[in-house]
Amino acid sequence: MAKNNKSQTENAQKVQTRYERKLEERKKREEKDRREEKLMRAGAIIVGVAIIAAITASITFSVLNKNAALKKTYVTIGNHAVTKLEYDYYFHTSYNNYINTYSSLLSYMGLDTAAALDEQPYADGLTWKDFFDRITVEQIQQTKALADDAAADNFSYDASLDYDNLISSIRTSADTAGMKISDFYRNTYGDYATEHNLEAIMKEGILASAYYNNLMEQNKPSDEEIDAYYAENVQNYDKVDYRSFVYAADIADDATEEEKAAAMADAKKEALAVKKEWEEGKLPYEDSETDESLKEGVYYSGIPGAVAEWLYEDGRSENEIDVIEDEAGSQYYVVEFIKRYYDEADDENISNTIAGNRTTEYITKLMESYTVTDNKGDLHYLTADTDSETEESSSAGE
Repeated sequence: MAKNNKSQTENAQKVQTRYERKLEERKKREEKDRREEKLMRAGAIIVGVAIIAAITASITFSVLNKNAALKKTYVTIGNHAVTKLEYDYYFHTSYNNYINTYSSLLSYMGLDTAAALDEQPYADGLTWKDFFDRITVEQIQQTKALADDAAADNFSYDASLDYDNLISSIRTSADTAGMKISDFYRNTYGDYATEHNLEAIMKEGILASAYYNNLMEQNKPSDEEIDAYYAENVQNYDKVDYRSFVYAADIADDATEEEKAAAMADAKKEALAVKKEWEEGKLPYEDSETDESLKEGVYYSGIPGAVAEWLYEDGRSENEIDVIEDEAGSQYYVVEFIKRYYDEADDENISNTIAGNRTTEYITKLMESYTVTDNKGDLHYLTADTDSETEESSSAGE
């Protein structure tokens, strides 16, 4: 009987132990789940705090950058403290003007507008950023010098109408590009550019431009000066009317010198035959009014070199015809001189040239006192010039 009681007790203990084990395991799982939940909550809090801290730091950094761009001196020109905002405005304006005006030439010179400017070599150890930095600084120097001189000369100008027209043009450009006006300003004039904070900068530029026009007006030459300038530069201002036909030599890429000479001889023979027939009255064109061989009102600079030299020789007579060799182009021209003359409309061009030269000389002298201090050390071209001069001096000493 005692044995059975013992067996029952052991079985009871075994059953109880399994049950308790299950309870213990369940209890452990619940405690583990609670610990993991706490850890997850703590981790989420830490991550959240980190994100908030990062956002706060980013906002703080952005605010600091903005404040620096709007208020702190980026470069000093003369006695003018120029902010990054103002510098970027002139940099982007100069860059965009050059790209719009000289796109093909700049591309030919190696500028890739899709790549970083400071990673593209320009010349003499300078990058394309250095190139545009130099232009930007000179533009700011000129603007400050003109604005200061205008004040000293008691020159006043109401910039409001010009400013309103400029703003209207900018808004139209933004609409055309499908951009918000705020985004357009940042993309066009720099990261911190807005219509509001560029107003004073733009109006100063308008004033400088108006004063420049005032100087041009003051520096206009007299009629006698225009006549004297023309007499010294006749070839640049006289126009000619002429006809020309081209007879190119048929020269293969791998042709020998003898083959080239033979091909040039054939081209000359053809050109001479045309000249002879032309002089005898058999015209090489059908309609004297619409034929593309006729060139009218052309300046020396717009005519092929060999032909221009012949046309502008003294003593050329009307309807004179000749064959002109263009050795560099491996071809011959048959040319008819019609007339050479001066267009009095060029009086204004000469006047503007003289006034422009005088005004440029005056502004250049003004700018000499507007020295540049690179407060942030970003204008590499300034020290690059000094390094180049030092190297040249060292080489000369050797």
